[in-house]
Amino acid sequence: MPRSLVTGGAGFIGSHVADELLARGHAVDAVDDLTGGFAENVPEGARFREGSVTDAAFVRELFSRSRYDYVFHLAAYAAEGLSHFIRRFNYTNNVIGSMNLLDAAVNSDVRCYVFSSSIAVYGEAPPPMTEETVPRPVDPYGIAKYAVEMDLRAAHELFGLNFIVFRPHNVYGERQNIGDRYRNVIGIFMNQILRGEPMTVFGDGEQTRAFTHIADVAPVIAESVDRPEAFNQVFNVGADTPYSVNRLAEIVARTMGAEPRLRHLPARHEVVHAYSSHEKAGRLLDYRPRVSLEDGIGRMAAWVRKHGARTSKSFSDIEIRKCLPPSWAEESAS
Repeated sequence: MPRSLVTGGAGFIGSHVADELLARGHAVDAVDDLTGGFAENVPEGARFREGSVTDAAFVRELFSRSRYDYVFHLAAYAAEGLSHFIRRFNYTNNVIGSMNLLDAAVNSDVRCYVFSSSIAVYGEAPPPMTEETVPRPVDPYGIAKYAVEMDLRAAHELFGLNFIVFRPHNVYGERQNIGDRYRNVIGIFMNQILRGEPMTVFGDGEQTRAFTHIADVAPVIAESVDRPEAFNQVFNVGADTPYSVNRLAEIVARTMGAEPRLRHLPARHEVVHAYSSHEKAGRLLDYRPRVSLEDGIGRMAAWVRKHGARTSKSFSDIEIRKCLPPSWAEESAS
């Protein structure tokens, strides 16, 4: 029985990947520091360890206690817009934590290190981005993800560590932390509707994204280690059809049984149009996104209604306040 370590295992994508691995016969250790995840997300059958991958001693202790065949690194703080203002925090969580795991993976001869990157690495490249598009990230989050990708290639060349990189985008669905104010727009919209608040949109709302249900992401990540042709490759994964944020808001409101009340905020510094091609994943991994946006939002809405609104603390340790969007400045000061 292969044993896999899943970081972010109490979070959104991580807990779903842990589910998929268990279904495929893996023994699973789920690690999470619970700053953005919830213990109840950890699937039954997984062994849970609370701790942070930024703690090198904790990571070393994990690997000294268990022999891992595979590492699925899904722990991250994925807030692209906010990352400009929390650079030290961003690089500590998204680069240093990844390197702690990489060190341990090399030293313990892990078969494959599966890394969840992001299409944020492409920056403002014209869509649809392909894996051949030269990465030029424009925010510290994307820079951090691309730095880890490059280091994985270097570790493979020197130490023979196999890796698989996935670049998912705009993933949503059940178990998402809808109380997070800074990321996951569908969750933000649903939480605002439950609280009787208008849906907040940065800028004119005509920026476009392809929104991806978790059921079109977690299975392919879990299955990838059983496909040798996937080793040492990079794959875009996600939905194929882009939607504007305004259109998204209409669909979310209708599904939640509410009027689409919007509150437009000043535009923030972000890529306007971002979605990718999944031809390579289709060719090598038989990847086919199957969940439509309407169906996926319906599934998530049913889960959200059952669990209710959530409240999370505002990010309290803003490092740079210059150019901070006014709504975030107000929240972090309160």
